[in-house]
Amino acid sequence: MEIGIDSFASAMYGTNNSLSSVDAMAQLLERIELADQTGLDVFGIGEHHKKEFLDSATAVILAAAAARTKRIRLTSAVTVLSAADPVRVYQSFATLDLISKGRAEIVVGRGSSVEAYPLFGFSLNDYDQLFKEKLDLLLNIRDNEYVTWSGKFRPALDHLPVYPRPLQQKLPIWLGVGGTPESFARAGSLGLPLMVAVIGGETHRFRPLVDLYREAGQRAGFRPDQLKVGLHSPGYVASTTEQAIADYYPGYAELWTKLGRERGWPPVTKAQFDSLIAPRGVLVVGGPEQVAEKLLRHSEALGGVDRFTFQMDNAGLTHDQLMSSIELIGTKVIPLIKGSN
Repeated sequence: MEIGIDSFASAMYGTNNSLSSVDAMAQLLERIELADQTGLDVFGIGEHHKKEFLDSATAVILAAAAARTKRIRLTSAVTVLSAADPVRVYQSFATLDLISKGRAEIVVGRGSSVEAYPLFGFSLNDYDQLFKEKLDLLLNIRDNEYVTWSGKFRPALDHLPVYPRPLQQKLPIWLGVGGTPESFARAGSLGLPLMVAVIGGETHRFRPLVDLYREAGQRAGFRPDQLKVGLHSPGYVASTTEQAIADYYPGYAELWTKLGRERGWPPVTKAQFDSLIAPRGVLVVGGPEQVAEKLLRHSEALGGVDRFTFQMDNAGLTHDQLMSSIELIGTKVIPLIKGSN
């Protein structure tokens, strides 16, 4: 199992924090550099277009990280493809692949945060049609240097080349999904690696959807080893489980209570939090041993997980806490998982 981090490049760590955007970006790059040095496999940067986040130009951040790292894979998490031009997306990540000497990946999705649609002139009424069409074009560009293509939402291409081409023969493109069965089946029928975002409830409940993905892939002629499954969930590692809870809960409760006010959810309670950090709950929060055990349990519940990414910079944690967690993941959690194989 590959282990990594996904970040939304938070511009603030807590309600009363006065961290500048310049300092927040510098600290993010320090965390990516540490992740590379301590043996993590992948670092992803999301895409938002809100005041709280600095990740609107994902590939730019990843390119800066590429210049400071040697081995870690660098990916989006996710690219909101529905509101983007697939030609420019491919060119940006092909360029990143050249800068990083073959370490670039893309995770594409429709986006659970929808502010990109009006910003770039798209209608939410076309939510799924936009994604389906643009994914088709992106895969066409990946597989062909000269592209002939036509669709509804973008001008046609008539045997036009798309440059640059990446160092990797085939730029990895993962499909990021939430809980829609059609999205899981689509990923399988296309033979694309699947990145499942599970942010609430119990992870094992996604097993039928992951099975649907694998069944669709096998029907389309793809081998089981081609149908990779990734899992993205909130998490945090401290020296002990008690310390992890003490660090993580206040900021987590603050954030999700705020989101709840915006979306009509009830406030977060400690009882709810405790259920989410329980053995079958989605939150991967604890000491190294507990976290390693939970990751292995999640993998077993889903019939095997090829990649897990922590989302941890959304709970009011300080830069020092995040750095310590990354170091513990690299020096403690990953060896425990590898030792179980």
